[in-house]
Amino acid sequence: MKKINIAIDGPSAAGKSTISKKVASELGYVHLDTGAMYRTCAYKALQLGLDLEDEEKICNALAGTKIELTPDGKVFLDGEDVSLDIRKDEISKAASLVSKLKRVREDLVARQQKIAENKGIIMDGRDIGTVVLKDAELKIYLTASAKARADRRYKQNQENGILDATYEEILADIEQRDYQDMHRENSPF
Repeated sequence: MKKINIAIDGPSAAGKSTISKKVASELGYVHLDTGAMYRTCAYKALQLGLDLEDEEKICNALAGTKIELTPDGKVFLDGEDVSLDIRKDEISKAASLVSKLKRVREDLVARQQKIAENKGIIMDGRDIGTVVLKDAELKIYLTASAKARADRRYKQNQENGILDATYEEILADIEQRDYQDMHRENSPF
């Protein structure tokens, strides 16, 4: 059977990755969580003590960075498993800032498009169907209310032992990220 690429877009915590993983498993496809790539970039910038708005320094750090996403959902940064570290509230906020930087987006989009060249990819994010995989054979937009997404993220954090934010803080963060994603200059959501 001929493989296709599937783009799943939607706001933070809508369930894109959860659905993408399940469908990828059923179809024997590869799931690519683009949000994890932005989170990993933000994580590295914070580890290096970089200003999250210093595009030049972040891009220089990114140039020598290896980001690996495994079929079992793990995320490696330069060989180190950062799967849980990048899911913390602090990293979510930082990823929203880093994702606004044009050259960071260009770098990560190029990486994502390279991965998708051979087809059989389910990619989720915020601009997959309009920017990253414009020619995807199937495009899906998945959403839920901010409250439903905050509830989902809070429960997910509890299950993973990430206790760095209250429900109210997560809701406020989701609403702020929605606003930032819709109003950013580069690839607005």
